[in-house]
Amino acid sequence: MTSSSRFMPQIHRRTLLAGAGSAALAALAGRARAQDAVSGELVVLNWIGGSEAEMMKTIQAGFLKKYPNVRIREVNITGQGDMRGGIRTALLGGEVVDVLINTWPAFRKELSDAGMLRPIDDQWKSFGWDKLISKSWKDLGSIDGAAYGLTYTFGDRSGIWYKKEHLAKAGITAPPKTWDEFLSTFSKLTKAGYSAPVAIPGKYWAHAEWFENLLLRTAGVETAAKLAAHEIPWTDPAVKTALSKYAEMLSAGCCGATNTMLANDWDGEADQIFQANAKNYLLIGMWMNNRAKNDYKLVEGTDYDLFQFPSLGMGHDDTSSVDAKEFLVTSNGANPKAADAFLDYWTSAEAANLLVKNGYASPSSQVDSALYGAAQKTATAAVASSKLQFVLGDLLPGDLVDEYRVQLQKFLQDPSEANIDTVLGAIETKAQGSY
Repeated sequence: MTSSSRFMPQIHRRTLLAGAGSAALAALAGRARAQDAVSGELVVLNWIGGSEAEMMKTIQAGFLKKYPNVRIREVNITGQGDMRGGIRTALLGGEVVDVLINTWPAFRKELSDAGMLRPIDDQWKSFGWDKLISKSWKDLGSIDGAAYGLTYTFGDRSGIWYKKEHLAKAGITAPPKTWDEFLSTFSKLTKAGYSAPVAIPGKYWAHAEWFENLLLRTAGVETAAKLAAHEIPWTDPAVKTALSKYAEMLSAGCCGATNTMLANDWDGEADQIFQANAKNYLLIGMWMNNRAKNDYKLVEGTDYDLFQFPSLGMGHDDTSSVDAKEFLVTSNGANPKAADAFLDYWTSAEAANLLVKNGYASPSSQVDSALYGAAQKTATAAVASSKLQFVLGDLLPGDLVDEYRVQLQKFLQDPSEANIDTVLGAIETKAQGSY
């Protein structure tokens, strides 16, 4: 995942219209017949909550309007932190679902290896998704050349969210572009009365975002990919350099007390910025856009925005971290026809534009990109112009990712050089038994 343009829709609306002909009409007729045949209960395993879940229900309502003979039953997984454990528990406990939402490539492989997923190559062809979703997204959702996942949204994970009035109050006229500029804003923001400039959600996983972006900016996407595959050890000097930069940020007075970091998840830290006006910067995914719009009732581009991760001048400032959410269909689901129709609906203009209006990006070429707000435009442009690497934690085996995040919590408690060596050594020991 190192080429930016490969992620973007490659077929534009005009191309699609120009291609409409007898074959397309035949396909439409086929779709109409398939639509008539789709009925019954569709079981969707959903672990997404809050305003994002409300957005999904809105899009599901559009699907049900198109397929009135289908009824959706959701199996809702609740919990905190990495939700893979809850999904495993539900499936191993006997839940039979048709569709599940996934955002972890390593988990897709785990489910596929267990024989729990149904490939979707035939559906890709019969629904004409090649005309709607670029090959790069198909490749992202594939395992050994077989398509399994249909991406419905993607996000820039190198975007730092902030509230505009905070920077103005501190006399900062524009978001920092370089690492040194970024560090220099900490004292200004603290003097302006904010308790901590950077919100670090250290309770579960979001504290790793800073390390993963620093690894990209100091060592590049190739090194990050090798680390994800354990082709280099965690004790490699490049990994230590990235963690040392994280220590530099902590030493510069970014983040307040460690126990506060370790007590909060990303949503609590978001509240500290956008509700309590106590902190200023949050490095988190594009779902923040939806939360800002719907939960905080803020105006994108007016009240809040995001800027791309500061450049470090080490030869890798053209890199960004990305994520994607996809639908998977199960091999034992009772209603595969409805599951396939459900996936197809999310590629439509109707679903894609609903995603955009809620602050998300869609990989479908049917999307009206004019609907993107200021923050989403910045994020989408960054994805289009960067060398990309998928979120490191989502690429690691399940047992290793837990150790990785715990060790980074220990790093936050003691960011000394000696402890950096201890932390990386512990992750490497775990990695040696995880692949």
